[in-house]
Amino acid sequence: MEIQRNYSLKKYNTFNFDVKAKNFIEINNEEELKLLLSDKDINNMPILMLGQGSNILFRNDFDGLVIKLKNQDISVINEDDIYVYIKVGGGVIWDNFVDFAVSKNYGGVENLSLIPGTVGAAPIQNIGAYGQEVKDTVFSIKGYEISSINEKLFMNSECKFGYRSSIFKHELRNKFIITEVIFRLSKVPILNINYGRIKSELEKLPKNDYSIADVREAVINIRQSKLPDTDKIGNAGSFFKNPEISEIEFIAIQKINPQIPFYNTAPDVYKIPAGWLIEQCGWKGKRFGDAGCYTEQALILCNYGSAQPNEIIKLAALIKKSVYEKFGVAITEEVNII
Repeated sequence: MEIQRNYSLKKYNTFNFDVKAKNFIEINNEEELKLLLSDKDINNMPILMLGQGSNILFRNDFDGLVIKLKNQDISVINEDDIYVYIKVGGGVIWDNFVDFAVSKNYGGVENLSLIPGTVGAAPIQNIGAYGQEVKDTVFSIKGYEISSINEKLFMNSECKFGYRSSIFKHELRNKFIITEVIFRLSKVPILNINYGRIKSELEKLPKNDYSIADVREAVINIRQSKLPDTDKIGNAGSFFKNPEISEIEFIAIQKINPQIPFYNTAPDVYKIPAGWLIEQCGWKGKRFGDAGCYTEQALILCNYGSAQPNEIIKLAALIKKSVYEKFGVAITEEVNII
């Protein structure tokens, strides 16, 4: 366990920006983490927990300590006739966990296939896709308070999960390190295939009795068809959240834009795809040098090679302004800007 100085984070952020961490360390287990946090030399350092860097945009070099968890444990700890409880280390790659669950026919996370990141980062953002959110399967979360090094357990109801948010993103931001998540998955999966293109993708198969493995494959096909490969084009996936508006606001917009797609999330709440709003403003495929919107999905902002962080931030601001001017709808970043 050794702290490295002026360490390049280019391979640890999917925008592929060559920013540096003043201090960087990889941690293999909880004992190493507690030992690190007890070091008086780092008490006053800003600390950043980094997974795969798939939902982050660094403005500049990070003048503090970046910690990367490497614990890779996945184990079934309890089960009954209906549910199975799986303990997963915070350093596990999220899609590796999904693959494990689907291979055992444990349902609840298959629609979240191919989302980049780690298990420890997933609850912070309450990742979601195609009608599933991580909050639907989280049973409990364990970790350590940075200031006191006290271990704490959060049950699902204590996590304050919301749309792309949690207690770890707000009240406990930069104060708590997630080291382990216990998931409760179903041994009798109920398929969720009526969101987005999943159903039409499944209909390509020569059968109609679908499994969660089929759903995973369909989601992977959809994501790969519309998302750029981060090894070739720097990006952080969906840059903006899908805005939620009231019924009155929605009706006013629909009168002018009858084709507007939407999802009801509550009787008086309408969720509008941010990608659609951005595309209607003419941003899809638009570039300013090496900063631009992806050609297949306007919701994704890209570093096509040598863009700088400030260029992506400026592009995001222009997009937000144009969407508000055209629709009167405010969109906010899903990506964490540091």
